[in-house]
Amino acid sequence: MSNIRFVNRGAKTGEIWLYDQVGEGFFGGMSAKTFNDELNKLGKVDTINLRINSPGGSVFDGVAIYNTLKRHPARLEVDVDGIAASIASVIMMAGDEIRMAANAMCMVHNPMGFSMGGSDEMRKTADLLDQIKGTIVDTYAKRTGEQSAVISALMDDETWMTADEAKRYGFADMITEEQRIAASYSFDFSKFKHPPKMLLGGTTPARDMAAVKLQAMGKRIAGLPA
Repeated sequence: MSNIRFVNRGAKTGEIWLYDQVGEGFFGGMSAKTFNDELNKLGKVDTINLRINSPGGSVFDGVAIYNTLKRHPARLEVDVDGIAASIASVIMMAGDEIRMAANAMCMVHNPMGFSMGGSDEMRKTADLLDQIKGTIVDTYAKRTGEQSAVISALMDDETWMTADEAKRYGFADMITEEQRIAASYSFDFSKFKHPPKMLLGGTTPARDMAAVKLQAMGKRIAGLPA
């Protein structure tokens, strides 16, 4: 299924779906290049609706996607349909308006990395991770209006937020009705420190793209916010 869709060509609006891990891996994923290619397919649009259900993934692919969206002249409306975890929660910060479904979640944590070598190499990796964290804290703080120290503490604790909690901290502007949960597919959350138990069963409830599209289309026909 394509990751893009034109909602209304006359009004120059379109959708992009990030329903995968960020960055390419053995089991797939969306790289920054692929995302940019999908974005270019929309052409000149006034509004982009980015729908997210992602466990995160590559920090640098995610940062590149965030910067690509920030540079785009269109208004960006973000909907978190399922989960925006790790670097996916940074991507959502690009939105001019951020909406979360009432049963969706958002997670922030300190960046992680892998290094092999002696103590000098380990120290270099640690320094790099500290630098990456600093840039992510700045991104969160700028969009949420929350103090950097508070954001840093949330990341230290690997904080899993409900839609209500995300709105309270400024990560979301609006809470929308629950999205229908359809099919399932695997997201591996075992690398995180304390993910909610419901996410550790091997398969994660996934927002079916077709079901969400039909729900959004019905609202548009009825003249309601999607």
